[in-house]
Amino acid sequence: MAIIVEHDKRKHTILDKALDVFVDEGYEDATFQKIADRCGITRTTLYLYFRNKREIFISSIRQLTTNIELSLLDVMHDNKLTSDEKLKQVLHQILDACRENPKLFTVILNYLLQVQKTGKNPGTMVRRRIVRLRHLLCNILIEGIDKGELGITVSDISTTDEMLYAMIESSIFRLAILNQKDIKEMHAAIDLAIEGIKKK
Repeated sequence: MAIIVEHDKRKHTILDKALDVFVDEGYEDATFQKIADRCGITRTTLYLYFRNKREIFISSIRQLTTNIELSLLDVMHDNKLTSDEKLKQVLHQILDACRENPKLFTVILNYLLQVQKTGKNPGTMVRRRIVRLRHLLCNILIEGIDKGELGITVSDISTTDEMLYAMIESSIFRLAILNQKDIKEMHAAIDLAIEGIKKK
């Protein structure tokens, strides 16, 4: 009797386990063999799903960020929340996800530094990955202006979006690089910033 393999499910499992390898070993020391071993498959089987380590890495990061993004979209579409409550929830969820995965961001930073050494612009890669998040923040800001819940104008959207995103970047840096464990102050800073743009 032939064994039926659910390829999509297996691919998701590989990406989950590969992410653990990247976190444990770092990008440079993670190998196809280590990923295959963690997944309980052969390297040959792993090659059926992915061409190289970089493809696994990018796909595993994309899978993680997609899961985070789906939970953020749930907040965005919750009509019981005001715009400022949505902004707070979205930013707090991102901060909590960063706290739960600080090693991951260290791995991503090391990967981006390697990309930079090859002469490529890591900023371009980062911008491609965060465009949907920035768009989601902008949509909440626009909704808040339209509903009269936020005290900013349409011309302030880009600057406000930049401020909120800078808070996310700062939090990632403090968690992953400075190894700060206590995020109460970061949460408080987010709340204060959003209170500052609420309609008075």
